[in-house]
Amino acid sequence: MAFAIGDTVQPINGGPVMKVVKVTKDAVYCALKDNALESAKPFKPQELSLYKEDGDFGVC
Repeated sequence: MAFAIGDTVQPINGGPVMKVVKVTKDAVYCALKDNALESAKPFKPQELSLYKEDGDFGVC
């Protein structure tokens, strides 16, 4: 799967929801709350999936 900067992702095996801040040929760099490249950690693309919230949260 191809990821883009700004995508919301989560590790396939579970973990925090993160934002993609950089994408290279071999790695997807993800950051937690601050979305800062300095705090980003690299993941292999196959370790991540796009995050999607399920259910109705009362938003009209």
